[in-house]
Amino acid sequence: MLEVSGLESRYGRIPALKGIDLSVRPGELVALVGANGAGKTTLLRSLSGVQPASAGCVRYEGADITHAAPERRVRMGIVQVPEGRQVFGPLSVEDNLRLGGYTRPAPESAATLERVYAMFPVLRERRRAPAGTLSGGQQQMLAIGRALMTRPKLLLLDEPSMGLAPRLVEEIFDCVQGLRGADTGIFLVDQNARAALAIADRGYVLETGLIVSSGSGESLLADASVQAAYLGL
Repeated sequence: MLEVSGLESRYGRIPALKGIDLSVRPGELVALVGANGAGKTTLLRSLSGVQPASAGCVRYEGADITHAAPERRVRMGIVQVPEGRQVFGPLSVEDNLRLGGYTRPAPESAATLERVYAMFPVLRERRRAPAGTLSGGQQQMLAIGRALMTRPKLLLLDEPSMGLAPRLVEEIFDCVQGLRGADTGIFLVDQNARAALAIADRGYVLETGLIVSSGSGESLLADASVQAAYLGL
């Protein structure tokens, strides 16, 4: 589904990504872990087209999208749930969701809205409330629901557990696991390395813009260097 080779990106003269190689297959949940400043969000922004690539190639379903505009990538099925949720606070929950479905025909959008409400019943209960009045966990559900309104094939999740209580972190990761489908790939970035790798089919470890390790989620959890650096063991 997604194949990245030699991807580089920079902020001015400062390199942020230094030759990234990775892939995501249909139906696969792939986790990316790393410390603050490693380049995780820059990589996601490069995949969604917000951050330009300076070298390398990004291929999606066989097509070269390295320099494709972000809106084209959304229409192709690549959707990012941004760090910090970034819901539209003054708008109602339902209006936030409907904005997410702007690329889809109205009847399809209405059907998808019902599926999102079935997945997150609290959003149906609060559908008329301003999104800014939701709790942090509810706003994360809204951000995920808004992305699902586009009917994505590849879902990019940036720090979905950030700022949430442990009980809510578990709930959000259970939700992420449930999003996997035969035609949907998930690329998950999270500082909670233990939780992310525990649900991942495969994982990558990013350090200062470089992939330094990769393997199954299970093997990375058992890796001594990963345990020491990210799991506090």
